[in-house]
Amino acid sequence: MSHRLLIPLFNDDVAPRFDLATDVMLVKISSDNKLHERIIVLPQASADDLCALATSDNTHAVICGGIDDEHYQYLVWKGIKILDDVIGPVEKVLAAYKTGKLTAGINFHATPVSFS
Repeated sequence: MSHRLLIPLFNDDVAPRFDLATDVMLVKISSDNKLHERIIVLPQASADDLCALATSDNTHAVICGGIDDEHYQYLVWKGIKILDDVIGPVEKVLAAYKTGKLTAGINFHATPVSFS
């Protein structure tokens, strides 16, 4: 079974705030554990647009930094898992997700861990 992820970006890191990100990575992890990534650049930062993108892309999980409760609850209501308060490089975040070790609140800048 494949998984679809939405990750708001700030350069090569998870964006610190969901509602201020204009760059978004959409990731599909296929059943053979291969990653298929694409970046979308929004014309302006909008939490509502990110939520619409997550629901229209059949996203399974959103990995983000801070997210306001209204959008958090909306995405959960839509059946999307939220892994929030995640800090660090997207590469490390995806490696942790693929191994099932990504948790909300993890800081990859403060925690020297390897998930390869």
